Amino acid sequence: MEHICSFGASRYQIGDLQLFRDSDDAAVAALLAACPIVRLLPGQVMTDTHRARLYIVLRGALTVAADTSTGMADGTLSKVLPGESVGEQSVLDEESNLSAIAALEETELLVIDGKLVWQLIDASNALARNLLRLLSFRIRAANAQLRRRQKVGEFYRQLSMVDGLTGLYNRAWLNDLLPAMAATAHGANTPLSLIMIDLDHFKRFNDSHGHVAGDQALRTAAQVLSAALRPTDCAVRYGGEEMMVILPDTNTKMALLVAERLCERMQQAVVFADMRSPLPHVTASFGVASLAPGQDEHALIAAADAALYRAKDGGRNRAAL
Repeated sequence: MEHICSFGASRYQIGDLQLFRDSDDAAVAALLAACPIVRLLPGQVMTDTHRARLYIVLRGALTVAADTSTGMADGTLSKVLPGESVGEQSVLDEESNLSAIAALEETELLVIDGKLVWQLIDASNALARNLLRLLSFRIRAANAQLRRRQKVGEFYRQLSMVDGLTGLYNRAWLNDLLPAMAATAHGANTPLSLIMIDLDHFKRFNDSHGHVAGDQALRTAAQVLSAALRPTDCAVRYGGEEMMVILPDTNTKMALLVAERLCERMQQAVVFADMRSPLPHVTASFGVASLAPGQDEHALIAAADAALYRAKDGGRNRAAL
């Protein structure tokens, strides 16, 4: 960092600087006369940030990393162009500037000590207005960026809750949501039913047709479930060839009817696009259970799983309670 001259001896005009727009140039100039101008070479980092100071770019450009004081910097960078400034927050807080400041190209900076900034604010209402306007803009920009990050975070959170092969919810989603659904059903005294589903003889299907065809069979089964359910119902890939359907506000009798309908549609589903007839060997067994008083989500799953084994013992390709 090279000290070139003081602002009073420079060729730059006060009116070119955003913070001093519409201010009394003579009064401001008198206060800024002794402020140093420093030069940074391309890539050079501003190291003299241990005090509360304001830096105004006169020529060139800076890159400024997010404040690292919390230890949570995420690599976000902002660009500061001629006439713009950095360090306002450190002056207001009377703390060291903890942002990482570096020159993108050869850059000249006007350096204003924090105490002098307060004198300038006292001397110029315009500076106070410009500073408030600038901070307001940065708050809005920061809030907008936070909202974008929250949306991206929610997108990835939702993505992590979906099975990549079938598009159904996965076990992570189930573990997160089913306890709350059970608690809601108990609290509102409303029914909650669950259907456990297992594709019949899926290993045999894989051995006969290959794992690529097996994956397609799983996707087809998932599509059958998704197409037949209400918007309030949920379909989950429980693991392997096991799937699950959660039916809020649905009693045992209605859940059994849903399972029987799904069973019929499953055996009619066409797995291979080049085949002209249904594939009766792609079937599934369905176990139905409803939430009992005092029962938690684990017991509900166990009850549906027991019903699933009864469907298998009964010959498969059927629904059982």
